[in-house]
Amino acid sequence: MPGLFITGAGTDIGKTYVTAALIRVLREAGHPVDALKPVVSGFDMAAPQGSDPAVLLEALGVAWSAEALARMSPWRFAAPLSLPLAARLEGALLDAGAIIAFCRRRIAETGDGLLLIEGAGGVMSPLDDNATMLDLARAVESPTLLVVGSYLGTISHTLTAALALHSVGRSPLAVVMNESVDAPPAGADAARPTATDRRHPGVFGFPGRLGLHGACDADPRPRRRPSRVLNVPASGGQTRPRSRGGASGKTVCIRPPSRS
Repeated sequence: MPGLFITGAGTDIGKTYVTAALIRVLREAGHPVDALKPVVSGFDMAAPQGSDPAVLLEALGVAWSAEALARMSPWRFAAPLSLPLAARLEGALLDAGAIIAFCRRRIAETGDGLLLIEGAGGVMSPLDDNATMLDLARAVESPTLLVVGSYLGTISHTLTAALALHSVGRSPLAVVMNESVDAPPAGADAARPTATDRRHPGVFGFPGRLGLHGACDADPRPRRRPSRVLNVPASGGQTRPRSRGGASGKTVCIRPPSRS
């Protein structure tokens, strides 16, 4: 599995938060890992600290430089808008074919390691004027990890995203729930499949290949290392909450519904 595509049910859901945590866990375990977020909007070159590319580079232990930034995120735009709109404001035109080719080339160069590819926005967010992140997920031909929130309405958004991925043969290997800021407390119940989930048992893959059955501390700050990935049911994981963007910092990997 040289590549893993990380997408979300929406924007500001905590994809970078989860990707950084996976990088640290894999590095801690001695596994070679690299990452990229090929396209990003809302990027301020004058103040890159805290941006998604900066968080991923920090997790990788890579010093900040123009070269490292270009390798991590070749397509960067300042306006916090959808990618095609942000590109158009700068006189640029995004080409999904070029982005897909870049991701495929990086996967081919990965060798025995694992390349984490983080999408932008949600599954159906536009990649260019004709393609979406769903097309990128399908084209890179890698397993998919779906990141969702814990806010009211997340069941519908999660199933919609999972069904979209399933429709192109990219059923998520696992669903990672980030505790949303100001969301009603759900506790361990949030990680238990509901009757609605059980009506769609085919849209989820089996997560065991990722070793993500519990919770990990996904705090990207260097003074806090993520806890080990726990090989326990999701309801048993404990983490320290932290606010960052739309996610509070508690990360729980949900087991797919039983197919029995």
